[in-house]
Amino acid sequence: MSSMSRSAVEDLETKEMDAKSLSSSQSQSRYVHKVGIPPRQNLFKEFKSTVKETFFADDPLRSFKDQTRSRKFILGIQAIFPVLDWARGYNLTKFRGDLIAGLTIASLCIPQDIGYSKLANLPPQYGLYSSFVPPLIYAAMGSSRDIAIGPVAVVSLLLGTLLQNEIDPHTHPTEYLRLAFTATFFAGITQATLGVFRLGFLIDFLSHAAIVGFMGGAAITIALQQLKGFLGIKKFTKKTDIVSVMHSVFSSAHHGWNWQTIVIGASFLGFLLFAKFIGKKNRKFFWVPAIAPLISVVLSTFFVYITRADKRGVEIVRHIEKGINPSSVKEIYFTGDLLGKGFRIGIVAGMIALTEAIAIGRTFASMKDYQLDGNREMVALGAMNVVGSMTSCYVATGSFSRSAVNFMAGCQTAVSNVVMSCVVFLTLEFITPLFKYTPNAILSAIIIAAVINLIDYQAAILIWKIDKFDFVACMGAFLGVVFSSVEIGLLIAVSISFAKILLQVTRPRTAILGNIPSSTVYRNIQQYPEATKVPGVLIVRVDSAIYFSNSSYVKERILRWLMDEEEQVKENYQTKIQFLIVEMSPVTDIDTSGIHAFEELYRTLQKREVQLVLANPGPVVIDKLHTSSFATLIGEDNIFLTVADAIAYCSPKLAREP
Repeated sequence: MSSMSRSAVEDLETKEMDAKSLSSSQSQSRYVHKVGIPPRQNLFKEFKSTVKETFFADDPLRSFKDQTRSRKFILGIQAIFPVLDWARGYNLTKFRGDLIAGLTIASLCIPQDIGYSKLANLPPQYGLYSSFVPPLIYAAMGSSRDIAIGPVAVVSLLLGTLLQNEIDPHTHPTEYLRLAFTATFFAGITQATLGVFRLGFLIDFLSHAAIVGFMGGAAITIALQQLKGFLGIKKFTKKTDIVSVMHSVFSSAHHGWNWQTIVIGASFLGFLLFAKFIGKKNRKFFWVPAIAPLISVVLSTFFVYITRADKRGVEIVRHIEKGINPSSVKEIYFTGDLLGKGFRIGIVAGMIALTEAIAIGRTFASMKDYQLDGNREMVALGAMNVVGSMTSCYVATGSFSRSAVNFMAGCQTAVSNVVMSCVVFLTLEFITPLFKYTPNAILSAIIIAAVINLIDYQAAILIWKIDKFDFVACMGAFLGVVFSSVEIGLLIAVSISFAKILLQVTRPRTAILGNIPSSTVYRNIQQYPEATKVPGVLIVRVDSAIYFSNSSYVKERILRWLMDEEEQVKENYQTKIQFLIVEMSPVTDIDTSGIHAFEELYRTLQKREVQLVLANPGPVVIDKLHTSSFATLIGEDNIFLTVADAIAYCSPKLAREP
């Protein structure tokens, strides 16, 4: 065979192969994949799967699989007391880090505890008690390596405000103290219950924005409350709102202020703020702001003692009970009218304390790249507060300022809490008489310096930039605390957080989709202006599950999109809308009300001579559409895997229209 005839044959074969390939590709392009229907699950399996994902999403029993009975018992004990697990690898190097961190946070916690107990309207020794027993319980049961346990400003103020509304701490000190122990007991019960029943997701309903606003407002309220001790005012309002406090401050300006007290407070506040500045400038000097409060207490106490400034109107601590925590089991109200009041106060204080502790624990866990079991933390915090209520403590939780110092001091494990507790024990046993001449002004200065960090204005600015509704929640909580009370601010924070959830659920986003040029991709025409609408077709995407709470809105919103589109079509003499495609990729679920809404939408569209088409419903949705016979109603040929498939189906029909 000649070379010319051979090349002609090869060309013919090539053309035949190209023709076959083209025919094959065309047949493949015409093939449309149908939406798969998942296999039906029985009711028990479905219920079991839902419960597991709701309460056991982290699969807490994973480590127990394929283990012997004795090993399972050991793992169970370690789950309750994590100290039995990490203590096996404990060594001298880790202890050195924990010892330094524990001593550092002890120097910070002692003066803070005395001041925070005053916020709770309790004698100063109860603040120290709350940094002795609870840290020991947490060290055995907690899973965070960095969190420092003890009284905190926000919870102390909240507890003091709520208790004061029920009992006057000055006229009925014994009943007030008993109610404080009762509230602490139920705060612990609340925390432990949430952990045992794995209900930790409930605290997530208080949004980050609301917490930022609440904390900022509480910080200002706490600082304003300290003006009593800072200025030496004896008669001061019991209210916490800014208007009442400032009125009380200025009304006593002529006869109630004590200049010696102001000099002491202002001098040491300046020293504390300068120490904070040094610590922020250079992380190597983290210990400077940590020991500054104790140095301030020692120097101011010595100054008052040698000058006898207490004789000139400078208010001093006077007396701190010596010795470790006495038992308070019999002091808790388990019957009577005050039981219910202690229960209500305990729930509120427990939830706020829990929110703060979990937030702090997660923050430092992410820095050191280890996992924090939220439910285990709740059980640990609850147990320590229950035990604390029986040993003369009030509500303790994680302190951000102390935890930050603990972290920077190089803590390795929860042993740093044990070291701090031991120092507090020695203080209670031997040193408390030395605090007799400590001026109240220095405690006020320490608290003011501590709570300044709670005002996170940078976070508020970021919230404003990201989400305006979140900013409303933030400012609502902030203004509620500052201008009304801590509980009102908390109520506003929770209410706005729930309002946001309800708004998102009842008014989900919808969007019109267009085709991205030279592709089969369909996207929101507002996000992609270059995306073009398909003549005769309206493509709508619903960005939410469709439930009873939003089904009517979704139906009405889709019809409004259709009406708007039809008006534009008439004005521009374009092809009449004949197909409405609902892109259902984001629709994770649909209930009976949602299906009824789609049935009504289908009937309305029929009257307008518009065909309803669905694209890419998920497994749960398609299963319910078939179970309810809605898929049969609109025709299974009108349910497609992608929007592109749906358009390919609609386009030939549009082309056949006269």
